[in-house]
Amino acid sequence: MEAELVALATAGATTLVQQMATEGWTAVRRRMAGFLARRRGAADEEALVAELDAARADLVVAQEEGDRDAVAGVTAAWRLRLRRLLSEDPAAAAELRALLDEVAPADDSAAVREVHNTISGGVQHGTVIQAGVVSGLHLGTPPERPLSG
Repeated sequence: MEAELVALATAGATTLVQQMATEGWTAVRRRMAGFLARRRGAADEEALVAELDAARADLVVAQEEGDRDAVAGVTAAWRLRLRRLLSEDPAAAAELRALLDEVAPADDSAAVREVHNTISGGVQHGTVIQAGVVSGLHLGTPPERPLSG
């Protein structure tokens, strides 16, 4: 199988599993089931919706239990399924790419943004952070400083 199709299957599985944990899952589930049903011919779309829901249930339990192996297993199962589909029907690649572009637009969080801070009012004895995006930051109490005077 072409490296490009392998990468597409991997991206598809990763995006699918990520979307399972979002509020938009219902729409993504229906779109993915439709995609899979069209590629299987007359496959029952409702049966595919049930398969996707079962995978989501497995994912939710794995995430709640902190079971990274199970989360990776859900992703691996969908990656294998999409690789098989793409190897049997390379024309499906364009439709899968379009679906991925719609449900998970390009992440621009890595884009460089300018941040400007102004600190005024004398000497600052606390922590100053200049950043665009900060996640999971915990600041303790600043150390005691003697008062000047």
